[in-house]
Order: sequence, then structure tokens, then C-alpha cells
Amino acid sequence: MGAGQDIHQASEMTERFEPPADFAGSAHVPSFEVYKQLHQRSLDDPEGFWREITDDFVWFKPWTQLQEWKPPFVKWFVDGETNISVNCLDRHVDAGRGNRVAYYWEGEPGDTRTVTYADLLADVQRFANGLKAQGLECGDRVIIYMPMVPELPVAMLACARLGLVHSVVFGGFSADAIRDRVNDAGARAVITADGSWRRGRVIPLKATVDSALAENASPTVETVVVLKRCENAVDWNDDRDVWWDKAIDGQSDVCPPVHLPAEHPLYILYTSGTTGKPKGVVHATAGYMVYTAYTSRMVFDLKEDDIYWCTADIGWVTGHSYVVYGILANGASSVMYEGAPNHPAEDRFWEIIEKYKVTVFYTAPTAIRTFVRWGDHHPDGHDLSSLRLLGTVGEPINPDAWLWYHRVIGGGNCPIVDTWWQTETGGILITPLPGATALKPGSATLPFPGVEPEVVSEDGQPVEDGERGLLIVRRPWPSMIRGIYQDGWGQSGHVGEFGDRERFVDTYWEKFPGQYLTGDGAVRDADGYFWVIGRVDDTLSVAGHRIGTAEVESALVSHSSVAESAVVGAPDPITGEFIAAFVTLKAGIDGDDALEAELTAHVGETLGRFARPKMLKFTDALPKTRSGKIMRRLLRDIAAGREVVGDTTTLEDLSVLASLRGDDD
Repeated sequence: MGAGQDIHQASEMTERFEPPADFAGSAHVPSFEVYKQLHQRSLDDPEGFWREITDDFVWFKPWTQLQEWKPPFVKWFVDGETNISVNCLDRHVDAGRGNRVAYYWEGEPGDTRTVTYADLLADVQRFANGLKAQGLECGDRVIIYMPMVPELPVAMLACARLGLVHSVVFGGFSADAIRDRVNDAGARAVITADGSWRRGRVIPLKATVDSALAENASPTVETVVVLKRCENAVDWNDDRDVWWDKAIDGQSDVCPPVHLPAEHPLYILYTSGTTGKPKGVVHATAGYMVYTAYTSRMVFDLKEDDIYWCTADIGWVTGHSYVVYGILANGASSVMYEGAPNHPAEDRFWEIIEKYKVTVFYTAPTAIRTFVRWGDHHPDGHDLSSLRLLGTVGEPINPDAWLWYHRVIGGGNCPIVDTWWQTETGGILITPLPGATALKPGSATLPFPGVEPEVVSEDGQPVEDGERGLLIVRRPWPSMIRGIYQDGWGQSGHVGEFGDRERFVDTYWEKFPGQYLTGDGAVRDADGYFWVIGRVDDTLSVAGHRIGTAEVESALVSHSSVAESAVVGAPDPITGEFIAAFVTLKAGIDGDDALEAELTAHVGETLGRFARPKMLKFTDALPKTRSGKIMRRLLRDIAAGREVVGDTTTLEDLSVLASLRGDDD
């Protein structure tokens, strides 16, 4: 059964898990009544609600106007000025908490470092001065392609301190994907490392960057800063490349922060869409800062003595919001791990939890389903009693995996915060508050304060409880997407006068003007709980990673043997979905196992290994309507091994369907 089907059926379950009394008694939100009051006030008196929260932050110029909302464009804390690096670092050090641990870092080979807030602040300021020495100025874009090492948040925070707009690229992406992002952003610099460790081998990051920038393919790049991590051999361009250590050599550990307008772009993060070109999602400084900090504190119920671990790679939005910015803004102590969960053995995560006495653990359903398959004996072999709260992120979790997580990892005592949000939302929108919300396995439960979601039909009308519909959000929230990046962003500084306006509106706002279309399907039950089912567009969620079908199709047809391709998703018990590709070859070329392997590898080289099809089927033709549209729902049924159902009368050639099903065998 696919996760979406599983959750849809589970929405009718009545099993509930109330917050443990001892947990609720000390929680930031200790009861459901308090949650309801908080949520209602956030909608009725947003200015008073957010004023109380923002008073905890450092503002160079306090805001007087909460919001400027000209649908679909928004500004938050409109006339304020701040800097997120100051709020993540300086204010904690200035308050005498500099010796507090920011990161307990564990490298995959077993090397470790403990980084305090004072250490992190000094490193950030030194590196920021190094970036200034390279000629970078406020507003410039910087690509970051690094392993999960402390220097990665250092690079992000140094950019933020100077008003440089960073774009972190996940270390699994290919040279082509890096080149696309560098060129779209018009980046002046790339920050990378010689390599990273993954399952005992070195991933050559610098070589991938070199390939991306080869033959002047990205002419805007003037500097590549390289961290020495793995000591692997690298090629060197004396006119462009500089070692990290050389960049910071002799630099002061004091760097005054730039006073940034609230809406100054903080970062661009590229996410898959329904066209071949990734979308450069832009988040603004102040709204993102406030919302990620507040959600971190409330959803994870952060306390002074917590040791928090989010297993996400910083290359994805979860790592931005809940490994770096939101967590550091709270002055919390985190674990950061560089490598794979099964190296050198399948108990590595549980070993780390035991070693650092982790109290809050946030991971993906794909990982949980993998842990289930590996067996209970791995977690049972470690002391996990330090855990007090568990969380899930990235995709819907099926109830069976939820129950295993609760029982085996949480010992039946830990609330689970099943969080729903997206790259575009910047922070968590639907989630339990662990001291207040009764849990239903598989449900993200209820909206966070300030958030007003709805499940609607295709014509925008609210559907009945228990009926499947489209998930929308009716009002803006502070960390929402500001637009899709386009050259010249921010030149005017006026709402709606920057970015790829047409694509932004078409993707998120055109269907229901003034209301954000998430692209996810959902059900709301009789208790008002939301059950998110998954994407309703041509975007797949594979192991929590969003991959556009058009991107994979484009990669396939770029191969000289391929005439046409269609890519769909099918249910997978571990990753949620797998990628299935149907490929038509050029005349005179025969499909065989060798070509299948070659095409699969080609996708990996073009996009990244995580985007490789798990199933690739050669076909003489694709099932199309008489108007030429590929009937993807039929391909989904075939990929999933289901009986093809529904009307096929519009098919131009029924024999194509018979061939794909193997009726001729």
C-alpha cells in the first residue's frame, strides 16, 4: 500500500495519543485550551501577537508596520532593520552564553569537534572578513556546495552578516545542476570543499565544481573558496581558487554586521517544479528569522538543557531552518553529523544519540522505514532514554512507521511532532504542539499559530470532513516565499517588482487568487486534523526530496539515444515513491540492459544520484490522447503494478497500452 493510500484510510482511525502529563506540565504550550487561545489570537490580533515575539530579537531599527500584503506579494516587519547572524550569535554571546555549545559535530570517519557560540561567532566574523577581502559586496550571490561540517553554517552566517545572498546546493547534485544554479543566481563566488565523506569514500566536491565552471560556462564566478576536508588531490586555478585557510589568514574576528532591511533577500534555495527548470525560491531576512525561531522553540519545545538533532542535510530547506537559523536563534545545542546512517554500521544514529544524550530527534519517514527494515536489535542495543521528543519531516509518515517510531525509539513515552511544510513555506505550518495536541498516527494534526489552512475542491470551495481536496493557505505568514529569483531582484525594493513574477503567480497563486496553493492533496477529519496525502502535480517526493518529473525527462532526452520519455512516480515502501521512466528510443537503436544502465547513470550524472530511475522501461510509443497529451495516470498504474483503470477511450492507439502491460507476452 502506498503512503498516500495508507494515510487516507488512517484518517478514519480513532486511536489517539494524549500528551504525557509530565511533558505537558513543563511544556511551552501546556494544554489544548492554551493552543486554541494562542492560535485564535494570532488570527484576530496579528500585530499584538507578533510584536510580543519580535521583542526578543535585536533590531537596528524597530519595525512599526507589521505587514504589506498586495496579493500575492507580501512584506513583513516592513520598515525594520536587522541581521540574522546577530540574532543567531551575537545576542547569545553578549548575554553571557558564549560558552554554550552550538554544535556537537561528528564526522563520518569518527573525528569530532565541539563548537561553542563564542567559537562560532569568531569563525563567522573571520570568514566574513575573508569574503570581503575577495571583493564581495552586499547583494552579491554566493553558491555554497559543502559537506556537513561546521564550516557550512559558518559560510551561511558569514554571508548573512554581509548581506550576501547565499544559495546552498545539496552535495549530491551534479556539475550540470550546480552550473544551472550558479548561472540562474548570477553568483560571483562558490564556496566548496576538496571532498566529503560518504560511506567510507570521498565524494570529490571540488572536482564537481570545476566541471560545472569549466570552459567559462559560468562567467559571473570570480572566486572559488575551498575548504580542506578530506585531503584528496584537487586541480587548482590560481586565478580563481583560494583555500579557506588562506582566505581567513590574518583576518580579524570582528566584523560589524550590515544593517539590513527586513525584506533583504537572505537566501535562494532551488526546488523542483513541473517544468525542467528548478525554481529559485527566495526567503527574506526578518520574516524568515522570526518564524523559524518561533517554530523551533514551540514545535520542539526547546529547553536550556536540550540536545537537539535534526538529521537533515543543510542542502535542503529543513537543514536551513532547523539545523542552522531557527535553532541557533534560540541558542540551542545541536548535534551535526556528516555521513550516512549505516556507516560503519546500521546502528550509527542510535550510537550518536546515546553518545551525546540527544533529547529531541527530528528525522524523515524514509529513514524511519529504513530503520524498521534493518531491525529492532539496532536501537535496542543502545540507551535511548535521553530522548523526550521525536519529530518527522519531509513527507507524510504512514501509521505503521509512526507506531514503530513511537514504540521502539521513543519507548512509548515521547510525543511525535509530525510536521508539514515546504521549501516555499520556510517553516513549519501544520504540526502538533507536543504538550497540547493529542496525536493521531499519520496526521500532521493542526495549524501552527498564524497559519490558516483549508482543504478545498477544484473550484475553491471547502470540502466536507473526510473528503480529499487541495491544501491551500488563506493568509500570509512571516516566512513565506517572496518570489522566484530572477536577475535584477531587489533593484527597486517594491513588492511585486522583482523576480520571475509570471512563474511565481502561475505556480502558487493563479488557481485561487490571494490564497497560497501548496500543490499537496489533503483530508481534514471531523476533529479538524489535517492528513496530508502528497503531491497533486508532476513533482515526486523520493526519500523526502522533491524531484520534478520534467527534470528527469529532460535529462533522459538529452542522451543521444532517446527520442522521448515520460517519468512518473509509483509507491515505494521505503522511499515513499520511486521514479519510473518510460523511454522511446531513436530509430535503429535497440533497448537492452546495457543501455538501461547507461541511461540510469546518465540521469545520475546530469541531476544527481538521488534522481536516477528505479525502473526504466523501453517502449515503441507512449500512451497519448488524440491531442498528443501523454496519459500519465496509465503509466502510474503500470509502474505500480496495478490494473489500469478509468476511461481509455481518448487514447490514440490502444495497442500502445497493451504493449506496455505486456498483453502480447
